Amino acid sequence: MTLTINIWDVLQGLAIYVNTPKNNHITIDAGIGSNRDTAFYPLSYLNKSQGVKQIDYAILTHPHKDHIGEIKNVLALNPRVLCRPKHIIKSDLDWNSISDSDKELFETYFNLSDRYNQVSDYSTCPSNPSVNGGVEIKTFVPINCNKNNLNDHSVVTVISYAGSKVLVPGDNEPPSWVELLNRVDFKKEINGTDIFIASHHGRKSGFHKSLFEYIRPKLIIVSDGPKTDTSAVSEYSRLASGWTVFSRSADKKEIEMF
Repeated sequence: MTLTINIWDVLQGLAIYVNTPKNNHITIDAGIGSNRDTAFYPLSYLNKSQGVKQIDYAILTHPHKDHIGEIKNVLALNPRVLCRPKHIIKSDLDWNSISDSDKELFETYFNLSDRYNQVSDYSTCPSNPSVNGGVEIKTFVPINCNKNNLNDHSVVTVISYAGSKVLVPGDNEPPSWVELLNRVDFKKEINGTDIFIASHHGRKSGFHKSLFEYIRPKLIIVSDGPKTDTSAVSEYSRLASGWTVFSRSADKKEIEMF
């Protein structure tokens, strides 16, 4: 029984694909990557090259361009269940600051969000371990922070399977970390995190030292573009305990990752 998690290289954005032991297709965000002049669309790749016809469970952490760049393909893959910060509504965005060419992305996001206004039945939800083959997927949404910074309303996802745990925080910054760490259920759920995706692409704006009073990840993954600010990398490297992994490009040579 295998769980596969692909953390796509989309530079500054975020795009994650989870395939459960029962072949449920789960996505977290819809960022777009690029290699020089060639754009990479993870959802399009899954559809055309891997035969994925529908997303079972889609998580959109928050409505920022680098997390919803492929939103039309999310719509096309017709998620059975959608998780997003549904308390963020269309009027919370500063539409004057959004370029005309990008406005369609955000319109599509909110149109998609409006389609999912009923509470899903957990007994049949793909996040239920009894449905997906033993993978536990928990989400937490900070709701009390200032809406002037949508980063602080990012959905946090915890994926647990076979004794390992992955924590995906979106772009949360200290105010939302403070809110979440006041929740007993959140602190209990993140305990034992093995892999942490650095919040807000490894920038100091997303770093919150108090979080690491509750987690001691073996690996911390930082994804950012070459011209942006991965300014908290040194802090994260000191906080990761290290893990032996296998590199496909090194003929399965064991490499210590910190």
